[in-house]
Amino acid sequence: MTKKALIVFARNPELGKCKTRLARVIGDVNALEVYKYLINHTASIAQKVNCDPYVFYSENITKNDSWNDLHFNKKLQHGNDLGERMKNAFEALFKKGYEKVVIIGSDLLDLNETIIENAFKALDNNDIAIGPAEDGGYYLLGMKTLYPTVFNIENWGTETVYEQTLSKLIHNSVYVLEMLNDIDTIEDLKPYKVFKKYF
Repeated sequence: MTKKALIVFARNPELGKCKTRLARVIGDVNALEVYKYLINHTASIAQKVNCDPYVFYSENITKNDSWNDLHFNKKLQHGNDLGERMKNAFEALFKKGYEKVVIIGSDLLDLNETIIENAFKALDNNDIAIGPAEDGGYYLLGMKTLYPTVFNIENWGTETVYEQTLSKLIHNSVYVLEMLNDIDTIEDLKPYKVFKKYF
């Protein structure tokens, strides 16, 4: 049986520190509410995937929260920017002996367990699996060997992150998943009835 690990990168849900672009329009309290909803969704789907799930917190490890202590291995992100933090997380799990590692964020309502399972399957025949986000970034990255160069991106959070990442993988086989909507702004909320009260 292939050893598979799923990394979820999550911000600690603290008032005024998450979904800041969204908060400018709907306020800190509402932005925190939205983020907690997204965290619960992500935790729920991650538990359904046939793999070992890890949550890597941004600030501190929290017990008895949305990430069930009995199900999730809990770690802390380390590094100076998002790329370094992701690279370190991948590296730590490959060192533990995992043969396939997939990372996702915690702010996509469209993400489901089938997409994550497909990413793991794609790694049977490809070096990399990647899920592009509508904002020009990506919501999922999977690999079976660490390719550190993919994390050397000049400006994270810009609309060229996905393109820059692909440019570093021209000698690798890459499986591209469907494009999804990453929720960062008020416009990103509008397709979802569950968030209707915020706009």
